[in-house]
Amino acid sequence: METRIGIDIGGTFTDLVYLTPEGGIRRAKVLSTPDDYARGIAEGLGASIASGEIDVAGVAQLMHGTTVATNAILEGKGAKVALITTDGFRDVLEIRRLRMPVLYDIRWRKPEPLVPRRLRFEVPERVDHLGAVERPLDETVARAVVEQVLASGVEAIAICLLNAYANGAHERRLRAIIRERDSEIPVTLSSELLPEIKEYERSSTSVVNAYVMPVVRRYLQRLEAELRARKIAKPLTIMQSSGGAMSAQSAAERPIHIIESGPAAGVVGAAEVARRLGRLSLLSFDMGGTTAKAALVDAGEFHRVGSLEVGGGINISGRLLSGGGYHVRAPAIDIAEVGAGGGSLVQLDAGGALKVGPESAGAAPGPVCYARGGTTPTVTDANVVLGFINPRALAGGTFPVRHDLAVAAIEQHVAKKLKLSVEEAAWGVHRVADAMMARAVRAVSTERGRDPRDFALLAFGGNGPVHAATIARLLDIKRILVPPVPGVFSALGMLFPDVEHHYVRTFKRVLGKADPALLEAEFAALEKDGAAALAEEGFAPADRRFERAIDLRYAGANSELTVPWPVSGDVAAELRAAFSKQHERQYGYSSADETIETMNLRVVARGVPKTARVPSRLSVAEEKAPPASSRHVYFGPERGWIDTPIITRMQLGANWRAGPLLVEEFDSTTVVPPDGRARRIDWDVIDVELA
Repeated sequence: METRIGIDIGGTFTDLVYLTPEGGIRRAKVLSTPDDYARGIAEGLGASIASGEIDVAGVAQLMHGTTVATNAILEGKGAKVALITTDGFRDVLEIRRLRMPVLYDIRWRKPEPLVPRRLRFEVPERVDHLGAVERPLDETVARAVVEQVLASGVEAIAICLLNAYANGAHERRLRAIIRERDSEIPVTLSSELLPEIKEYERSSTSVVNAYVMPVVRRYLQRLEAELRARKIAKPLTIMQSSGGAMSAQSAAERPIHIIESGPAAGVVGAAEVARRLGRLSLLSFDMGGTTAKAALVDAGEFHRVGSLEVGGGINISGRLLSGGGYHVRAPAIDIAEVGAGGGSLVQLDAGGALKVGPESAGAAPGPVCYARGGTTPTVTDANVVLGFINPRALAGGTFPVRHDLAVAAIEQHVAKKLKLSVEEAAWGVHRVADAMMARAVRAVSTERGRDPRDFALLAFGGNGPVHAATIARLLDIKRILVPPVPGVFSALGMLFPDVEHHYVRTFKRVLGKADPALLEAEFAALEKDGAAALAEEGFAPADRRFERAIDLRYAGANSELTVPWPVSGDVAAELRAAFSKQHERQYGYSSADETIETMNLRVVARGVPKTARVPSRLSVAEEKAPPASSRHVYFGPERGWIDTPIITRMQLGANWRAGPLLVEEFDSTTVVPPDGRARRIDWDVIDVELA
């Protein structure tokens, strides 16, 4: 039987999901190995092969989401990069945009450029904004610069020349000169990676791509070697930040597209759940060991943004006040993230206030209750004290938990210092974490002009269903949904998307005055590139789909919105109407009188498989009933300790069952409060309603 495997690396656990064409699911959890994430994956697969859970010969696909690119930037462990740019534009990378992630803080400093000034080189050349060559590339100087670059010992080169988005001939010539001297060093051309207007954004994106490319290449090579050692020969596919999939080879060449690949998978899965349940609108809430992520799914469709920042730390205000990280101009699902997860450390600040995260205990040493050397309490320790999490073992009994250590840590570090009982201190930790994570949900709802009360909350991740009810209370949300295999749901979501390639080209004109034939030619050129990429990945012409979109803005504005390209009718009128509607929703106004400009043309080339990636039903291997039928759970000072029944998901029927309840599974626990009720609906989703 063919099996597809989804692999998601988290800060604490690495999750593996095995999915058959009929929808049968098996899952595994192993501790992540931050020193070499490929080793953790290999260990998990090896254990599953040894136990007979998967047949190597039957593996049809491996889909992987990785944080390797993100971690390289956060930890400053990327490649040594040189930047070659046009004479006079050496400092664009450092000047950046005049944006700050914090206000009124004179101590704030811009992040150091990924390429220091001594490794930024200039060449004489000039192309105008329409692509005409005003000054040919001085090849004598160019060759001298290339010699300097290679002599400096860099590991990768980014080339970003002025207006290369309109004509990349000079960039290609520079690469040819480099190849005459070095045939192996990774080279990123801005004109191929991002042929789009805006000099800083193009420079930053090209440099980030070059900075992480060697790291990602080495990681993927190690992982593929581990797979071959276990006789798994199927090609490795990587999740993109945009919600699509791409080959490992493409990911190694354009790693900017996989920076947010792990979080994106959960949102893709959330969108599938929304479609299964009647194209619901919901807010996805993914709480893992290190971070919590939120995204909005509108009538079964997730939202994409055209750029993201990475490396500036986890800062929710960055969605409104950007500038704290390194700009990457690449499509990504609109996700907000905060540093609050099960492994987030609990401390008191200098003023004696309770503080949760963003520092995390990670996989090593992990929460105190894991008995792996941790001494500072975490959110997980608090939840063990409260009874929300099994006080004896996790992962189906395979991962021991020490309740006594969790109690001692909360008592020593929190309760005594704040003069509270242990349960009051643990409840305080739980609620402070809730308040932080609610900010992520608000960032994708209220900050986008949407009322969270109009949505259901889809909770997943190892800790999402534990906190869902208390977070929903903060946001006045009345309905909670918990998908099947919630603790490994992101790994499952990786198995749903199609292969995608995204292309963009600047096309600045007044809307309605552009030559239709020229527009069609530009779109056709992008689709030709997409067709070539899909052909390399084995997709026949009949299995290729193309979606067109266009970036529009009011003339003189500094930002644009992306709208779908109309398939028929009065194109200019339909684009204006679509843009006005979107502008009204995003910014609260629109104008029938202002001039609208086209900025960029976009094409998504999609490879459609011959068999559906999403099964019509899911069937999770039946779990044993929990050994204890109930346990004491603390539901806050108003309700105190309540003896709460413990059941499995399959013991929850189609009829409503009143809370309190704990639905305990291999990978997570769903907490149904005393004033809630729960049932099981289509796709075995748990439906929770709050009074």
